[in-house]
Amino acid sequence: MGWKQNALRAAVWGLAFAAPAGPARAEQVTECTRGGFCYCVNAELRGAIQQNIADIRAMIAAERAKGKAIGYLSIPISTVAGSYFGENVKIAAEIKERVEDRLGVHAAWLLNTAGTTVTLPPGAAGADYMLMWTNVLEGSSGLGDFDFVYFAGPSDFARHFAFDGKADLEKLEAFYDAAVKTDPELKKVDRRAFRDYYGLRASVAYSYGSHDEWDIVRAINEKRVAASNFGIARQIAVLFDAMPAAPGLFETGVAAGNAGACKG
Repeated sequence: MGWKQNALRAAVWGLAFAAPAGPARAEQVTECTRGGFCYCVNAELRGAIQQNIADIRAMIAAERAKGKAIGYLSIPISTVAGSYFGENVKIAAEIKERVEDRLGVHAAWLLNTAGTTVTLPPGAAGADYMLMWTNVLEGSSGLGDFDFVYFAGPSDFARHFAFDGKADLEKLEAFYDAAVKTDPELKKVDRRAFRDYYGLRASVAYSYGSHDEWDIVRAINEKRVAASNFGIARQIAVLFDAMPAAPGLFETGVAAGNAGACKG
């Protein structure tokens, strides 16, 4: 997700802001979820979004039928401010494997929001993805279909780069220098920005999509507290950086990312 954004979206954003005058862009419309979260989305993608929502809900139902606890992964994805899509996708897969191994592969399933099976067609931007993910998080009832949400934190990224607390920024410089020789897309990311992002900021704290996801989960849990068939004891479990979040934290909202109606 956070989410959730990917390389395709990053490319589309670049074209949208840099391309010269040409054919009219797709109509942008405001779409809202049952929980009151609104997004300015591409009207032509509404069908694809709804199809993905249905497909993902079917995936969730299939795993739940196996008796598994169902989780949702929130993680920065897009190439922006030093973050790199190609590396983030690898890290998301590692987190999924690590969380499922920790909880038991026969007892838990984590939805990888950076996986290739959940992407939207070309032209999709952050708001389009967040309309999809918000509906997935809220579920058909508005009270959510997930048992837990895992928000990726600094230690998740540190494991990937084998940080050991000694000259970690220098390790990132060496990693970049080696990887850029075989990855032409990485060459588009500034070396220092890459180093500083993964060494100082890599987590959901700096992701537009993950900010939205945090607010969505907070809103669902607020509804669960008031629902007679849920209550405090059956709120969605919230984990940040592999650790359970304190109640005062996951009951507090954060700044919106992609959420908001169309302007003008």
